[in-house]
Amino acid sequence: MAIGAFSVETVGDNADNAESAGEEAPSPQLKRRLGRADLGAVPEARKALRELLRHWGRPGRSEIAELLTSELVTNALIHTDHDAVLTATVGPRGLRVEVRDFVAHRPTLRVPNADDGTHGRGLILVQSLADAWGVRAHGVGKAVWFELDAGVA
Repeated sequence: MAIGAFSVETVGDNADNAESAGEEAPSPQLKRRLGRADLGAVPEARKALRELLRHWGRPGRSEIAELLTSELVTNALIHTDHDAVLTATVGPRGLRVEVRDFVAHRPTLRVPNADDGTHGRGLILVQSLADAWGVRAHGVGKAVWFELDAGVA
């Protein structure tokens, strides 16, 4: 299914065959290449993620996912001079969102001061609200990711 310039697809070769054979159905996934300094991609990413997560998790979980995705996308576009790739996958363990860029410099988690205004709080939000998060080297760049469980008991 296409959502603007985003695409939502099912990961796996034979979704229909897996369901009929009693196997676990493939995971829905959102994947999008983000253009260099394209801050218009931030609200587009939120909208596409909202569509992907329309029936996912307890109330409030998808909104947290949208906020954290916005932070990672914004960081990738502001702090690098390259394209980035957003991937969001809903699986049996929950949601995993990853934003990969093409700059090896790792982000630094820091406590902002009053002079920073509204800047410098993105990774603090990710650390505070995600069930897990991290940074990993990826080819010539890195991937910053977070995970959220659905929050259902």
